[in-house]
Amino acid sequence: MPESASPVENGSSALIADDPFHPEVTATDRVFGGMVWDVRRDTFDFNGHAITREYVDHTGAVGVLAIDDDDRVLLIRQYRHPVRQREWEIPAGLLDIADEHPLVGAKRELAEEADLGATKWAVLSDYQTTPGGSTEAIRVYLARGLSAVSHDFEREAEEADMEVRWVPLDDLVDAVLARRVQNSLTVIAALTAHAARSRGWETLAPADSPWPRRPRKGASA
Repeated sequence: MPESASPVENGSSALIADDPFHPEVTATDRVFGGMVWDVRRDTFDFNGHAITREYVDHTGAVGVLAIDDDDRVLLIRQYRHPVRQREWEIPAGLLDIADEHPLVGAKRELAEEADLGATKWAVLSDYQTTPGGSTEAIRVYLARGLSAVSHDFEREAEEADMEVRWVPLDDLVDAVLARRVQNSLTVIAALTAHAARSRGWETLAPADSPWPRRPRKGASA
């Protein structure tokens, strides 16, 4: 190993983990208030320099990879206007109810979008969709022990004509690797589930695990 190299640089013994960092925010303004999320402009001190950045101030969201006893994943096809695509996705929704536990939101979305409930829940993945331009973070749950449920929710707008399909997990991974499916939530959920299954699901976390990166809209105001 060259003298200038270290174990961290070489990756031989380093623990790879993101580090929280909170520079002093000297100014913050909501420059656009939207129907669901806002755009905020912050000025903060970074290494002695004032830097200004604009970003989407997001509520956060949850997704549910529901998998049955035959390793089939529940997918829905829904129209997404910004990209003009009917995308195959897993059930998901915004955390737009103040202080709602994400697991409660995930159970609601699975019922409303797929008419399903589950007896076994675990955290599959946490990720931030666009850290360079949005506070959005998504928690993905794995739901098993599935059964039909009833509810009073009436699907409307883009949800009114959703198509539902059960797809083997391996086939979904093939679709992701062939770039036929490009919804980020579906891609991450499928690949993470495939890897987790290969490890006997040992990477799953309890459904009530803390989520320190969950965004809180307006938190920097």
